[in-house]
Amino acid sequence: MLDASIIICTHNPRRRYLDRVLESLRAQTHPSDKWELILVDNASAEPTAERWDLTWHPHGRHVFEPELGLASARHCGIRESVGRLLIFVDDDNVLASDYVGQALRIAEECQFLGAWGSGSIDAEFEVEPARHLHSLLPWLAVRHVDRPVWSNVRSCTDATPFGAGLCVRRHIGETYVDYCRTTSIPITGRKGASLGAHEDFEICYLACESGLGMGVFPELKILHLITKERVTDEHFVRLVEGVTLSQYVLANKWTGAMPKSPFALRGAASFVLNLFTRRGFDRRIYFAELRALIGARRLLAEQNGSTTTHPKGKQMSESIN
Repeated sequence: MLDASIIICTHNPRRRYLDRVLESLRAQTHPSDKWELILVDNASAEPTAERWDLTWHPHGRHVFEPELGLASARHCGIRESVGRLLIFVDDDNVLASDYVGQALRIAEECQFLGAWGSGSIDAEFEVEPARHLHSLLPWLAVRHVDRPVWSNVRSCTDATPFGAGLCVRRHIGETYVDYCRTTSIPITGRKGASLGAHEDFEICYLACESGLGMGVFPELKILHLITKERVTDEHFVRLVEGVTLSQYVLANKWTGAMPKSPFALRGAASFVLNLFTRRGFDRRIYFAELRALIGARRLLAEQNGSTTTHPKGKQMSESIN
């Protein structure tokens, strides 16, 4: 078995960005004959196998996943891989040259962790974002920690790694694929133009459920390449709505928490207050959050009375009363 499997899931990638991602993998200090490179083409308009040559890598290959969605592409990569450690790399993630080596060192030294990732994600912007967007940059997976942080408590978001550069022990990845076959509400992640999220959080939750933990490490360094389209007001509004809806659904699946109606007595009072106090772009973000709440309630209502198998085998009701 190889030490690791690098899995790149991509849909209609930007040529220059994916070139840089592959260059960073070619420069890894860990010997390339000890890890594999899998490029998962998730229904791209132009097949990636026709555009990118992976013969430079002794264990490099293309695979195709026709079902659109980041979670589906991750499932495909997990099934196709053979490494002891799975490392998920987005098609705009430039890894430091020692990333694979550092990830394997952590795997050896921190046997109590099932999933971990980068605590040092810098951004390279095609166009500098406007000042009013700076507080929202963490939504683009920009992150910095001074020291390693880990936990086995699902709600500890400081220790929850992002999908960019996510490292997962093989048996946790396989558990995730099996779990997704039984759940009645799939967390699909990004899906075409849809900006869903948190399939990566679900992997980390399963690591905690298995008796292990999750963590972030500053020595795992990534440069995140961010296009000009992703630093527009319109993109952030869509991103906040998609990610927030995913948060509500994920919370319901794992804790049974139901999103409260915004039109109940207390919710209505909050709505009126926000309507009169928020202005401009801040108001647009508020309405995105509101649409996410309503959308999550509608989605969960459609599942009223259904159940899904919890990883430990318990049945969790996913109904809204």
